[in-house]
Amino acid sequence: KDARLRELERDFGVEILLRQDAGSGELHLSVRGSAARVEKAARRLREELDALRRRAAPADARGVEPINLDAPSLPEDGLFRTHHGRVVRPRGANQQKYVNAIAASDLTIGVGPAGTGKTYLAVACALRALESRQVAKVVLSRPVVEAGERLGFLPGDLLEKVNPYLRPLYDAFYAMLGPERFRTWRDNDVVEIVPLASMRGRTFEDAFMILDEAQNTTPEQMKMFLTRIGFGSTSVATADVSQIDLPAGPVS
Repeated sequence: KDARLRELERDFGVEILLRQDAGSGELHLSVRGSAARVEKAARRLREELDALRRRAAPADARGVEPINLDAPSLPEDGLFRTHHGRVVRPRGANQQKYVNAIAASDLTIGVGPAGTGKTYLAVACALRALESRQVAKVVLSRPVVEAGERLGFLPGDLLEKVNPYLRPLYDAFYAMLGPERFRTWRDNDVVEIVPLASMRGRTFEDAFMILDEAQNTTPEQMKMFLTRIGFGSTSVATADVSQIDLPAGPVS
């Protein structure tokens, strides 16, 4: 189907052309792009065509496609397999509760100190939902609040201006997808960067939304974020209340 070919183009960063021979009526597929991407896309196409011919079920009944095409199915407690083949899974009871809440709820708020896996596990859950086609895109947002030191004017377009504030999220995506695939998905808006200040007026449907550093949002900003959640969307807000960088209000 054309829709599946477009998904493969998006996933592998290639161009796939389907044409029918006027004389014989045979269908011909052409894949264009860099040699490495074409090889991976062609391998996936062959696998899917073979599966269709055999009328075989997917290797993973839950429909999760591994980043590494040669990787086995995820173990029962696995969330995502990184591009290096490492399985991301919750560690400990609290992380398991967090992951279960994300799977079961439209909105999850994860509160805890730095290093407890709030953002990392949210990204893993988002990528799992994306690859299993539960959502169509991942939306990343974070309040632009400086931690005690003003950076001043930042050059570049909107994406370049907010890049310094989104590095913790980028680090998680780099670790799981690799920089090349992350940039491809970001450029194609599969992963969309939306500064909190520019969310007004938008509604995100069939999306996995992550609001990082939510402790630095004002009540008005949080209300705006919550009202951006559309049908079929899942949202996760992470916060560390010991690291609030909002300016202090007037003393009463």
